[in-house]
Amino acid sequence: MSYLAVENDRRIYFEHHRGEGRPIVLIHGWGANTRCWDNTAPALKAEGHEVVLVDLRACGRSDKDFEDVSIATLADDVVKLVDHLGLSSPVINGWSLGGGVATAAAAALGSRAGGLVLTGGASPRYTATDDWPYGGTTEDVEGVLAGAAANRADTFRGVAGAVCATPPSDDVLNWIWGMFMEMGPVGDESLRDLARTDLRKEIGNLEVPILLLHGRDDAFVPFAGAEAVLGLNSRARLVPFDNCGHAPFLEDRDRYLAELTGFLKS
Repeated sequence: MSYLAVENDRRIYFEHHRGEGRPIVLIHGWGANTRCWDNTAPALKAEGHEVVLVDLRACGRSDKDFEDVSIATLADDVVKLVDHLGLSSPVINGWSLGGGVATAAAAALGSRAGGLVLTGGASPRYTATDDWPYGGTTEDVEGVLAGAAANRADTFRGVAGAVCATPPSDDVLNWIWGMFMEMGPVGDESLRDLARTDLRKEIGNLEVPILLLHGRDDAFVPFAGAEAVLGLNSRARLVPFDNCGHAPFLEDRDRYLAELTGFLKS
């Protein structure tokens, strides 16, 4: 197992699977961890790509007692990891909350980034405003966090059940739920920070290819928000997944991998 110290003596967990192809960093969503990519990473590795996975602060096997778990700081961790591993022109792929982290990391990397992939990405905004009518409200987020504070197991079971458009098997549901339950309570602050994070300027200024892989029936990040990204950056391309919810890499794996590997090779 590999760890990187990022805040005093506190560490984040990562995996580095070497390859000769384009490097890709996979960033999980809120409450999840590197294991969410277990149907994705092996296929990328088999294609020869250099694959890096990371547990964000307070998630998975990373330490749980961080003082700062903001989106900007999580993105800074990704940049530190890219530097630590000496990755050349990596593509940064973020799912859900990880999409906000990926966007901020790609913006910080600038010309050193090879591309950005948003997988049901909560970017550039997760909550709606007068000039961004896509998403829920900060009150919705606070409601979820209040539920987690009162009954973490049942709240996360409900969140896990809403990830896929078609109810998954009990085994898959329990797998997702189990990952959520590994997140320390301080990780709740990452979602609270996401609710007030606006990355429209950052995503608009990116000068790298952007690929959006988004389910039309996403219950967390509206498909219309993904469509709106096309108006912010001409380099963005949107691939819709019909009859698919928040996790196209689980719900339509073969097509997801085809689109992602094609983007990496291009």
